[in-house]
Amino acid sequence: MRANSFLFVLRMGIGMAYLLLYIDTMVLTASSTELLHHIIAKLKSAFTMEDMGEQHGHANYVDDLLKRVGMSNCKWVATLANTKPKPSASDRKPIPDASFYRSMTGAFQYLTVMRPGIAYTVKQLCLRMHSPTDVHAAMLK
Repeated sequence: MRANSFLFVLRMGIGMAYLLLYIDTMVLTASSTELLHHIIAKLKSAFTMEDMGEQHGHANYVDDLLKRVGMSNCKWVATLANTKPKPSASDRKPIPDASFYRSMTGAFQYLTVMRPGIAYTVKQLCLRMHSPTDVHAAMLK
């Protein structure tokens, strides 16, 4: 088994399995149902764990995040990154509550475990955590 700090890959013959860990959450997928059940049985024999069943995303977590940023009724878009031109640095204004920006960015960082498609956008948010501006707050939304 090869390991990254959070991703484990298992090759068994022609089968493959991926185990993704983040704090106390584990996501496991495999190329066959048999391999998946085999790995789950092995894990349960070694660790106390609860199988939450198939992964359907973190719908409640996402809903909570949207409420926290005041976007419960937002419309989904095809791209998660803002492709519009950004105002110049002189046009940007510091936001009054940088701690809220940092908290929300951290919450989105956690979400990248289940939704890796947002990783690039979240990385861009993280790069601005030291001094976020109104442009960055809009990017967060």
